Amino acid sequence: MANCITLNQTSYHGAGAIQSIPDEVKAHGLTKAFVCSDPDLIKFGVTKKVTDVLEVAELEYEIYSNIKPNPTIENVQTGVAAFKESGADYFIAIGGGSSMDTAKAIGVIINNPDFEDVRSLEGVAPTTKPTVPIIAVPTTAGTAAEVTINYVIKDDEKQRKFVCVDPKDIPVVAIVDPDMMSSMPYGLTASTGMDALTHAIEGYITKGAWEMTDMFHIKAIEVISRSLRAACENDPKGREDMALGQYIAGMGFSNVGLGIVHSMAHALGAVYDTPHGVANAILLPTVMAYNADATGTKYKDIAIAMGVEGVEDMTQEEYRKAAVDAVAQLSKDVKIPQDLKEIVKEEDLDFLVDSAYNDACAPGNPKDASKEDIKALYQSLM
Repeated sequence: MANCITLNQTSYHGAGAIQSIPDEVKAHGLTKAFVCSDPDLIKFGVTKKVTDVLEVAELEYEIYSNIKPNPTIENVQTGVAAFKESGADYFIAIGGGSSMDTAKAIGVIINNPDFEDVRSLEGVAPTTKPTVPIIAVPTTAGTAAEVTINYVIKDDEKQRKFVCVDPKDIPVVAIVDPDMMSSMPYGLTASTGMDALTHAIEGYITKGAWEMTDMFHIKAIEVISRSLRAACENDPKGREDMALGQYIAGMGFSNVGLGIVHSMAHALGAVYDTPHGVANAILLPTVMAYNADATGTKYKDIAIAMGVEGVEDMTQEEYRKAAVDAVAQLSKDVKIPQDLKEIVKEEDLDFLVDSAYNDACAPGNPKDASKEDIKALYQSLM
């Protein structure tokens, strides 16, 4: 079977990259932007960095900000109605995964109205037309939604998050400008950075991994591991490296899938609104230890990429433990909570397990996890 790689048509990287937006708008013959950005980014002037560029270039836009950190079906449906009213013909999605995921869902439904219930987009939906063009401008170094074919929507009624996988949703242009990330507070930098590391590690060991995606993921692990601590301290080089590292991770995992760290994190986000990166960071070392015996020599590569010394002289058991310990130490160094004691309620456990087991990311896990396995993993952190 042939392997497939789907990436943006164009991506810009580096400080000041947002200045390239007008040229791309004109090159694609677009006229009015539907700017998706969450209320906090608007409040703190982050969105304005981009709208200022549009105004200087005399490009028309309208802002849509009914977006939650875990975007909901309602956010998407009101967005569809607002887009139709706006007269816009493309999106500029400014923010983390929430803004970009919302734009993807709206854009897919506009061109594929049979899916306007939103729920029918779950999994690999049989859409026929590509999304309305999206220019994606990430403000966090984590989700890599600007380069992925995935998006996640929360179903409040059913208390679950569902993953949508569709090559037609990928943004046509990604603008990865570290200056757009400079106002991220410490905690958000840490949690989104650990989300990016989770993408790289799960993508590296997933069942669908192959040589090209391995190349992306191992480089992403290296870059993220060396730069996250500095990025949390708002060091410019750390910010720049994290912007690149998370994008490289997205180039990989978008094309091969993830595993049960993400399945379990999605369940936590749906029930408790746990920040996705925090949930991933808490779960990652424990799930890595569970998966270790199904990963061959890949934890050796991970340990080396994370800067562990003396790996070549270690036994398989030792380098597997070293890789897990290095991830746990990085998470601790950037002040991520170390367990789920303040999050998970015992009475919700069976529901969480069912949600995680049925999540679209679960089949990619290198080790087939039963409901009993997933329950034990949650319990070990409670």
